[in-house]
Amino acid sequence: MQERLMILGAGVMQGPAIRIAKALGLETVVVDADPHAPCVSLADRFERIDLKDQEGIAALGMSLKAQGGLGGIMTAGTDFSATVAWVAAQVGLPGIPYEAALNASDKERMRRCFEAAGLPSPAFIVVEGVPDSEFAPPFGYPLVVKPVDNMGARGCCRVDGPEMLKAAVADALNFSRTNRVILEAYMEGPEFSVDALVYQGDIRIYGVADRHIFFPPYFIEMGHTMPTALNTAATELLLAVFRAGIRALGITNGAAKGDMKLTSQGPMIGEIAARLSGGYMSGWTYPYSSGVEVTQGAIQIALGRPPKGLEPIRQWTSAERAFISIPGTVRSIHGIEEAKSVTYVRDLFLRIEPGTRVRFPENNVSKCGNSISAAPTREAAVGAAEQAARLVLIRLEAPDRETEEFLASDAQDQGFPPGAFRVSPSLRSLLAAFPEPEYEPARIKESLEKSQVGILRFQPLIESDLRDYMGRTVEESLEAVRAITELPLPLWEEAGADAPAKIREPGTLVLGRRFWAALIRGGYQGAVYMVDTLIPFHSC
Repeated sequence: MQERLMILGAGVMQGPAIRIAKALGLETVVVDADPHAPCVSLADRFERIDLKDQEGIAALGMSLKAQGGLGGIMTAGTDFSATVAWVAAQVGLPGIPYEAALNASDKERMRRCFEAAGLPSPAFIVVEGVPDSEFAPPFGYPLVVKPVDNMGARGCCRVDGPEMLKAAVADALNFSRTNRVILEAYMEGPEFSVDALVYQGDIRIYGVADRHIFFPPYFIEMGHTMPTALNTAATELLLAVFRAGIRALGITNGAAKGDMKLTSQGPMIGEIAARLSGGYMSGWTYPYSSGVEVTQGAIQIALGRPPKGLEPIRQWTSAERAFISIPGTVRSIHGIEEAKSVTYVRDLFLRIEPGTRVRFPENNVSKCGNSISAAPTREAAVGAAEQAARLVLIRLEAPDRETEEFLASDAQDQGFPPGAFRVSPSLRSLLAAFPEPEYEPARIKESLEKSQVGILRFQPLIESDLRDYMGRTVEESLEAVRAITELPLPLWEEAGADAPAKIREPGTLVLGRRFWAALIRGGYQGAVYMVDTLIPFHSC
């Protein structure tokens, strides 16, 4: 009879574990609360159990053990390593101590472990409710607010002053199962993700990646690049602290995933989890860059065996990049096949479909999708992943109240949600004075039929070197608008005494100030939405 492995989670991040376990000849028993999870069909056997239900999963484990045996239990990319450890102890399977798993799951316990071991970790305090107006953190501002027991940057926010604190804590409490929020001193510096396997106390590193974080006050990872561009000496210092953190938590057998920062005071520990990473790192970018499936080693350890066959066989670069949306409801998605066909692109993951409600991301689970590339050089890998992400275009339903409120709002400088293009005050002044031509709504259809629809040329923006938060130029954004709407939308000179006569013809639709304001605020999506609201007859 086949040896069995229980895997917690049937999401995309658990797909590699299921696939590799089956390739190793194991029978996969996959547990998830969602019977429609993306990787349910990959499992040899699926059981619908909530991953918080430790008793229910343990009962399943005991039943499997009594009926043919159960070799191990594991997870990857979930925050249920404590469930794995508890069930392993109950069923008599290999695993780390339950207390160690709690140390790696609960941020308060984690910080106390690092503090006791004298490791570089930020000062912190835990609160169990929204603080009153007299509250003052002992380490000052800026600080980071996050729930003690969640992942994916849910409820995580940088707070620069007391006026932001109450709202940030209230939001974080919404994401905490135990109604506790941790406040940490902010660590300034670049971020890195690290994966490791631990067998009988021996820690081996399997991937160090640069994380690309944007959109304060939130911490939105718009991608990562594997391997890191950090020099060898600095990387070794970072990894020494990471290894010490693993030992401080008590992780002796299994996997460990670290979020590390390199500050002006040296390496500091963000967080360490007792599992392999999510975010496409352990299952995609490390295998693509090294030729090694680190997940295979995690499976071997879960079965009580030493990890083998994990020596890197190539030195490529793999890059992952996310694509996002302004608020609204998805009407259609364009450019998918074009993105997939980009040289060196290996995968394109969509988290949305027509009808999906989207918003500008405030955490790492509210992005629209991801592209992943692998190439012999860093430049080629990064270029391919970013190009693919830019090629995926999302059209929103119109009209929509949230979309309109977003486009009407103003987020200059560091405001959130940010505008797609960060324009200077002088450019804003020029836009405010830019003409907004009148048009006759009753004759819009006639203008479409005669191709008399165009955009007044806002030359200061067109000539600028500005790029949106996905790296698109203004011209590339205009091309995206044309591609989605299927309208030629020529650029016409500014209206005036010397303007082309057709601009002044009755029935001609000329897009002016409102169009450019929508493009600046919402990128190509904002401009398309503006066209869709003006031309309701157009149904491409």
